[in-house]
Amino acid sequence: MDVEVLKEWITLENIMEIIEKYRSFGPIPGILLPMVEAFIPFLPLVLFVMANANAFGLWFGFLFSWIGASVGAYLVFLLIRRFGQKRFFAFLKRNPKVQKLTAWVERHGFGPLFLLLCFPFTPSAVVNIVAGLSKISIYQYMLAVFTGKMVMVFMISFVGHDIRSLITQPTRTAIVGVVIFILWLVGKQIEIRLNNGVKKERQRT
Repeated sequence: MDVEVLKEWITLENIMEIIEKYRSFGPIPGILLPMVEAFIPFLPLVLFVMANANAFGLWFGFLFSWIGASVGAYLVFLLIRRFGQKRFFAFLKRNPKVQKLTAWVERHGFGPLFLLLCFPFTPSAVVNIVAGLSKISIYQYMLAVFTGKMVMVFMISFVGHDIRSLITQPTRTAIVGVVIFILWLVGKQIEIRLNNGVKKERQRT
């Protein structure tokens, strides 16, 4: 299936239909969808989390999405940590930006990773790869992933668990829109600071 066709097909309704179709498997579909997104970054994690919140309710939907997203990110990290030195990943290690980001993550550890993973607009695949190539400890990475993903997934679940109210309650919709905009704005500021940090590190070397 063509990637563009797949992107057009992936809607909240279609994802919920898949979850309902395989409801007999319990929480497995709800966990697998966010987990797969960690390996295929163009898949919409936000829609998966919202679908889980609608299908399983706020708390169970949040739990299944959190487990899936966290485990998926951790598996990507382990794969990069295990095979990152192989020739297949050589192009990543040679990339100057990746090298500088990797060094920056090694110096600053938990804090930046946690903040980046809190925001739904952060390209988490890049964060996982850079962390895997870095020398950051597995414990630091696990802590950042499980806490950061918890914040991010709960925010999306809370917004998405009652889609109808976004239409019937315009005040709530406006508040949600403002919150999302603020999160995007803060995420961009963090991204700018990270880029500035990389530039400063580059000037020192």
